[in-house]
Amino acid sequence: MNRGKARLAGKAALKCAMLALALAIGSEPVLPAPSSRADRELEDRLRAHIKVLASDDFEGREPGTEGEAKTLRYLGKEWFDIGLVSGTNDPGHEWFAPVTLIAREPADHVAQFQVKGRRFAVAKDQVLVLTSGKRSLVREAPLLFVGKASSPELTRNELAGRVAVLLDGIVSENNPEVSARQNQLLAQGASAVLTVLDGERSLEQVAARRERTGYALAEETLGGDLEAFVTRDAMTALLKGTGRTLDDLSKASTQPGFVPVPLDISVTLEATTRETTIRTHNLIGKLPGRRPETGAVLLLAHWDHFGICAEPPAEDLICNGAIDNASGVAALTEVARRLSRGPQMDRDVYFLATTAEELGLIGAHAFAENPPLPPDQIVAAFNIDSVAVAPRGSPFAIVGRGLTGLDAQIAEVAKAERVMLLPGSEANEFVKRQDGWALLQHDIPAVMVTTAYSKIDRMRAFFDGDYHRPSDDLSRPLELGGAADDVRMLTALTRRFADPRRVPSKVK
Repeated sequence: MNRGKARLAGKAALKCAMLALALAIGSEPVLPAPSSRADRELEDRLRAHIKVLASDDFEGREPGTEGEAKTLRYLGKEWFDIGLVSGTNDPGHEWFAPVTLIAREPADHVAQFQVKGRRFAVAKDQVLVLTSGKRSLVREAPLLFVGKASSPELTRNELAGRVAVLLDGIVSENNPEVSARQNQLLAQGASAVLTVLDGERSLEQVAARRERTGYALAEETLGGDLEAFVTRDAMTALLKGTGRTLDDLSKASTQPGFVPVPLDISVTLEATTRETTIRTHNLIGKLPGRRPETGAVLLLAHWDHFGICAEPPAEDLICNGAIDNASGVAALTEVARRLSRGPQMDRDVYFLATTAEELGLIGAHAFAENPPLPPDQIVAAFNIDSVAVAPRGSPFAIVGRGLTGLDAQIAEVAKAERVMLLPGSEANEFVKRQDGWALLQHDIPAVMVTTAYSKIDRMRAFFDGDYHRPSDDLSRPLELGGAADDVRMLTALTRRFADPRRVPSKVK
C-alpha cells in the first residue's frame, strides 16, 4: 500500500473509531529567558488547546459524558493530523481503548445490637455501617474490644467470627493510621471492625468523608469488608448492661500486656451500595519506530476532570480543569508534534491520554493491566500533569526521583539542554497523586520531569487554591512559559530514551 493510500485508510479508521466513541459514551531564582518568536508560537499553540479543552462547551471533561466525546474527538483529530497512528494495537478499538468503571455509593445500612442476649436499640444517627462491596452482612457476631490495636498482631483464632471494637482516639479526621488499623484487623480475620469515635471526630465528619462515591475498574472484584462507626455516647450506653465502662476499657488498653476483651454484646451489621456503570476511554496514539523490537517510550497525561461540580445558586457550575489537566494534554500534543517533524526514531513512542485519573488513577491502571505492548518493553514513561504554573526559565524537578533507574539519563539530557535540574526528592511529596504512580505499581519506570514542581510552595498554593474548583478555568491568564520549557525538555528526553544506542535496554 503506498503512503497516500495508507493515509486515507488511516483517516477512515480514525473516523470509524470516533463514531464508535460517540455512540459509546522555597523560592528559587528564575533564570533570564528572553522570549523568542518560537517561544511565543509554542505558548500560543498550548493556549489554543487549553482554550478548547477547558471551555464550558466541554463541560469539565467528565468520563462517560458528552464532554468526554468532545474531548477525545478533538484530541484524536489533532493527533491524526500531526501524523500519529493508532496505538491501541487492537483493530477492534482503533485509537480509543475502552475502560469500564463501576461507581459505588452507600445505599443503606443496618446495625442491631444485643446485650447479654437482649436487643438494645441504637439510633440510626449514632451508628454508620459501610462496605466496599455491593452487599455485606455479619449476623449476630460477638464484639471483641481491641483498644487501639497497637499490641502485637492478633491471631486469626482470636478474631475469627468476631467484630473488633477499635478506639478512634485521634485529633485529625485525616489521620491515615485509623484506616490502616481497620484494614489490619480485617486482614487478620475479623468479620468487621466497629470504630468507637472517642476522639475529636464526629459521626457526621466520618459520614461526609466516607459516604462519597467510590470508583473501580469493572474487572476488579471489590471485597465485601464491613466497617462500622459508633458514637462514644452510644457505646457507653451499650456497655452499661455488661458491667464494664468505656473509660475502664480504654484505660486497660494502654497498660503493658493488654489482651483483647470479649464483650457480652453481639451485633448484626449490614450495608449495601448502589452501582452505576460508566463506559469511558483511554486515547492511545503512536509514532512507529524503525526498530520496535528494541522497546518503546511512553508519554502520558490525563484528559479527564470533574465535569459539572457545583449547583445553583453558584454562578460557576463547571470544573473546567484548565491547569489540571488541559495544560498537560496540550503539552503532550505539542511534544507529539515536535517529534513527528523530526527524523524517525528507533523505538516506538506511545502517547496516552488517560481517563479517570481524578477518580483514582484508574485509566492508568487500566492501561497497565491491558497494555498494547508488553509492559517490560516500556523503557521509560513520562507523565505530564498541571504544567501551566511555572514561568519560563524555571528549574526542572523530577517527581519520582530515586524510584526508577532513569535519573542519571535525565540528568545527562538536562545538561545537554542547558537547563537546571534540581537535586533532592522534595517533589516526591506529590508522587502518589499522579498517573505515574499507577504505572510504578506495575513495574513501569515512570517519572514527571517538569518545571511545575520545582517550587513546592507554588504547587501547594495551587492545591490549596484553584485545584479541583470551578476557578481553575480561563478567567485569568495562564502561565505557559514553564509549560513550553517542559515541551522542549520532554522532546529531548524522548529522543534520548528512544535511542537504543544511548539507552540499550530498560534501566533497572
